[in-house]
Amino acid sequence: MIVITNPSPIKNETNIVHSLFEEGLALLHIRKPDFSEIEMARFIQQIKPEYRSHLVLHSHHVLAEDFGINRIHFSEKERKNNTLISSEGKSFSTATHSIEDFNSLPPEFDYAFLSPVYKSISKENYHPETNLFEALNSRTNHITKVIALGGIDAKNIKKTLENGFDGMALLGAIWKNENPIKQFKLCQQIVQSHFQ
Repeated sequence: MIVITNPSPIKNETNIVHSLFEEGLALLHIRKPDFSEIEMARFIQQIKPEYRSHLVLHSHHVLAEDFGINRIHFSEKERKNNTLISSEGKSFSTATHSIEDFNSLPPEFDYAFLSPVYKSISKENYHPETNLFEALNSRTNHITKVIALGGIDAKNIKKTLENGFDGMALLGAIWKNENPIKQFKLCQQIVQSHFQ
């Protein structure tokens, strides 16, 4: 299970991030599209060094080396415009919005988001145009893990995993919740019971 940061800053965000890691969060995707490189560096500095190996950078990839971050995320646009930077010792992820795009990914990508699966919790008027569960039936890429994104919460995690996704990413379910830690733990329990 992955958590993606809220795009804009949140009150007590660093404390919440530390609590999520204490509860067993595997990966935190830092997606702050409006952050300058300096703001991004400040944000990362606030996260305890022992958690930095669990961070995934969506932007300002040049900071990865400075902070010992080995996980890089490419947006769909970046993926299509760039050649991948040296993959030695690095883990790559990306975003896709169709099974065709997902199937055509090069093997350098460890996992890719496929979205939106459900109506988004965090983005207004962002909902699926195709049934991604049906689309997964034509999955030919079994090297890259497929991660569900978009509208994922405690009510639909079980269905999502039962329908072929390898995992999921939470955004709105965490950051739009009054108690993000309690919500994370609930979602985590559902995932763990599925894999037992």
